[in-house]
Amino acid sequence: MYIPLFQQLDSLLTATRDYWQFLPFATPPGQWQHSYPEMYQWLAQLKDDDLQLYRDDPEQLARALLPWIPEAKALLALSELKSLPQVSRPLPRGMDAGVPGRKWQQLEAFNGAMPALGLPWLEWCAGKGFLGRVLAASHFMPVTSLEWQAGLCEAGQAAAHKLKLPMTFVQGDAFSADSEQYIVPEQHAVALHACGDLHVSLLSRVARKKGQAVSVSPCCYHLIRGHAYEPMSAVARNSQLSLSKQDLKLPLQETVTAGNRVRNLRFLEVSYRLGFDSLQRNILGQDSYLPVPNVQKALLNEGFEAFCRWAAGQKQLPLPGNIDFAVWQNEGEQRYHWVERLELVQQVFRRPLELWLVYDRACFMEEAGYRVSVGTFCDKPITPRNILIHAERTP
Repeated sequence: MYIPLFQQLDSLLTATRDYWQFLPFATPPGQWQHSYPEMYQWLAQLKDDDLQLYRDDPEQLARALLPWIPEAKALLALSELKSLPQVSRPLPRGMDAGVPGRKWQQLEAFNGAMPALGLPWLEWCAGKGFLGRVLAASHFMPVTSLEWQAGLCEAGQAAAHKLKLPMTFVQGDAFSADSEQYIVPEQHAVALHACGDLHVSLLSRVARKKGQAVSVSPCCYHLIRGHAYEPMSAVARNSQLSLSKQDLKLPLQETVTAGNRVRNLRFLEVSYRLGFDSLQRNILGQDSYLPVPNVQKALLNEGFEAFCRWAAGQKQLPLPGNIDFAVWQNEGEQRYHWVERLELVQQVFRRPLELWLVYDRACFMEEAGYRVSVGTFCDKPITPRNILIHAERTP
């Protein structure tokens, strides 16, 4: 069922990879001007209000890019997912104790999309068992909650005991072979926002152990143990695409609209990084991007010069004594505006690439003999990682 969809996406993403498989930070305007002069002119004349308009309206953005990326319309159409049916399942008071509001909305929506199969649950990478609480209270079936951190297991077990829920916490490493003992045939395994290889490992083990059902909402695709993405399904292994960890971060740039404080902080950090990058290129006389480690946000309040001295120390780069930091700060701010425009082009490909990854997982489960459904379990303002893969073993 999902193989044709995967193949369509794969063909389009392969044909257009020059427009998304690059690092905006490391791509100076001159390079784009040389390669795509007409698109460069269009991007350069965009005002900040235009950027926001296109960010908020994917259809209008796709139409605007059609002269250069004719595949944009098809990619947008293939990015549409059906909303999964929701079942209202009232919960006893107190279930949401200690759960942030938006997280609680995610849990309720995820639970509302779960089919009632009358099976015990396995909660993978459980944390404090917030999802397990909801499942145990609304489906009246026992939950085994697997979690790596002992402290979270203890806190989750105490809360389950207080709420009189049939939950059993087990401390275990989701990557360890020992954890496979908790996956059994008559069971419904779940993972809400288990990162990268954690949800991949659950799907692989459920398929191997012939578990009856598994439901996952993938997250953080770039958190993998290898250097590059390893496709799960046979059809994805035949793809010409090779995805780096950097490529796998692209879908995650689709975030809930940020407030002014977050936007301002991002402007400071990104423009500082780009200003320092321009400075180091000048000092070293080489035209290549120099990545700098994560920085404590408090340092940004000390100004651009302080950031540059910190970054130079991190990269063991001696700084000359006659630097005009204002010049390089201005250069960073100009580059920031250019990076925003390149990220706008990449925006067209964020959801399609995420669905390429999701359909790889869906195809893998189909190849293993499962009936699979893929859809959204909540609206994006609740979480942009709103895709649910559900697989049930066919008789």
